[in-house]
Amino acid sequence: MSAVKMTAKVISQERLASDIFSLVLYVPDIAKQAKAGQFVSVYSHDGSKLLPRPISLCEMDRKKNTIRLVYRVVGGGTKEFSALKEGDGIEVMGPLGNGFSQKNKKAILIGGGIGIPPMLELARELDCEKCIVLGYRDETFLLKDLEAAGDVYIASEDGKTGVKGNVLDAIREYDVKGDIIYACGPTPMLRAVKEYAMANNIEAQLSLEEKMACGIGACLACVCQSTEIDEHSHVHNKRICKDGPVFDAREVEL
Repeated sequence: MSAVKMTAKVISQERLASDIFSLVLYVPDIAKQAKAGQFVSVYSHDGSKLLPRPISLCEMDRKKNTIRLVYRVVGGGTKEFSALKEGDGIEVMGPLGNGFSQKNKKAILIGGGIGIPPMLELARELDCEKCIVLGYRDETFLLKDLEAAGDVYIASEDGKTGVKGNVLDAIREYDVKGDIIYACGPTPMLRAVKEYAMANNIEAQLSLEEKMACGIGACLACVCQSTEIDEHSHVHNKRICKDGPVFDAREVEL
């Protein structure tokens, strides 16, 4: 099945932290086919905001036909979404992107900031030994959900929760080991994770966070530098929304 655009019904919404919200939507055609690492485009009701907002999938409930989006309010579009209430409708398109390629290896799941939410569905879907390493700025969110899905290790910038520092500080402090890394977060974190994985000969899949426009690979607004020439653009680029957002760490330059 391919991506569909539909009006989603809001089932619930709650605030998880100062600027973090959890939105559950009833979207049968999306929930049934989505997988961990994919995302949806959410459209504003404001006609002046032409471009949708890409939001990673945090959870899917295929029995209830729902998806859960956990997002940070950073502008007018996401502020509008934070005001949605049970019963409201909102246009969404998805599922988009390729998602994680799940393998039966001892896994390290690394999430930083708003890159943490997609780790929850992945942790639940993976049928293997796994450690979950989370990097927070200050406030934590989704912690209880993730602790129920695997062993969790935390780093925070303020040091109030877990190790003071970043996710690699937590990996070293707790001596976290694994044969494959799945990571999502800001580019500086992904760059450091890639360097760590390459230095230690560990396979790594990275989910890149970028601003996206069309969500289907047509506009080339969300390209990243790749190690090989892209078949579509014929240059060293990859389209994050279409070719990604998940890439083998060896495919991309960060």
